Amino acid sequence: MDVSHEINLLVQEIQRLGSKNADGQTMVKFGVLFNDDRCANIFEALVGTLKAAKKKKLINFQGELLLQGVHDNVDIVLLQE
Repeated sequence: MDVSHEINLLVQEIQRLGSKNADGQTMVKFGVLFNDDRCANIFEALVGTLKAAKKKKLINFQGELLLQGVHDNVDIVLLQE
């Protein structure tokens, strides 16, 4: 799969699993995304896809790298619907 296709799938999964915050942006916890069975089947390297989407300014999250367990409660915010 190419990166832009994976990023589009990531946006769809954030919309499916997330909810709107006070600013009207869709957000999801990293742990919810990481532990979702459908996401596990779609993304070979979820963390890499997240980094690529952040670099393209489609999403935002605190820090550079998210790790399972340690960062499960980190919010991933969709910047463009």
